[in-house]
Amino acid sequence: MSDKQKTTQTRMVRRKKKRKLRKRAYFLLVFFLIAFLSVISYATYLYIKADSVFSDSYKDDGREKSELREQAVDPAEDHVSVLIIGVDESEKRDNEGSARSDTLMLATMNVEDKSVNLVSIPRDSLVYIPEVGYETKINHAHAYGGPKASVETVENLLDIPVDYYVKVNFDAFIDVVDAVNGITVDVPYELSEQDSSDTKGAIHLLPGEQELNGEEALALARTRKFDNDIERGKRQQDIIKAVLKKSISLGSVLKYDNIIEAVGDNMTTNMTFDEMKSFISYGTKGNLEINTLTLEGHDYQPEGTYYWQLDEASLAETKQTLKEHLEYKGSVRSE
Repeated sequence: MSDKQKTTQTRMVRRKKKRKLRKRAYFLLVFFLIAFLSVISYATYLYIKADSVFSDSYKDDGREKSELREQAVDPAEDHVSVLIIGVDESEKRDNEGSARSDTLMLATMNVEDKSVNLVSIPRDSLVYIPEVGYETKINHAHAYGGPKASVETVENLLDIPVDYYVKVNFDAFIDVVDAVNGITVDVPYELSEQDSSDTKGAIHLLPGEQELNGEEALALARTRKFDNDIERGKRQQDIIKAVLKKSISLGSVLKYDNIIEAVGDNMTTNMTFDEMKSFISYGTKGNLEINTLTLEGHDYQPEGTYYWQLDEASLAETKQTLKEHLEYKGSVRSE
């Protein structure tokens, strides 16, 4: 073979290699373009769906701001608080709109460091309820006046503004846990509990760290047969943290559609969708810092009725912690 032929053959080989490289580059470009468009399409779909679902969950509570605020807050710029009200309402129970709250948690959100303080309020706490003008169990407030009465009671108890509330039915809790394919928590002891359909003994759990589905997680959150409301509150805080951790993980991205539906169908709130979007930054900062607090106290049973009598010193300490986290200086409510 002559030198000219060899040179021609070498050029042809080089051209073939270049064509192959161009084809590979083209296919890679098409693949990444399709992937990018898919992500954008999915994100757009989720945004539109969330806007529709959560906007339907909005319920005006009749106030522009807390009476303890001089002006309305913006969660994108201000420290705010959110009262989480867990209820077990259904047509079957014939208690829609009049149920006592089964769970009360107040979250204070610090927008500067993206941290959250989460305090559980025992359901049997003996407190003053402004709606009726006397002291009784705090979980009665919702039965007397819905979320508004619960908000006013918590504000009066903790002497800080409650800017927003989120009322969630237990069906949402079950559906969200199932939507993320379960959560891993530590079960402190063996327990046998009814399920959400009130079937006795339907849930049986052994002690130890394990993965729970929605019904099992709800049973663990609700039981208090072997401890008290304080320990129950701690379990609920651990479960909420496990749900949040799983929900914001990369593996749950494709489950957001189900999560949105589960929450939206069983939630009412005085937050607009735009205000909700402001809280996304708390979950995208990395490791979400959640500091859990409890309201200490002791058993109190006058005239045969059980209450949780709050410890005044512990309550004062909790109030101060929450005020500092919100950078809240004091009440502006007119007497």
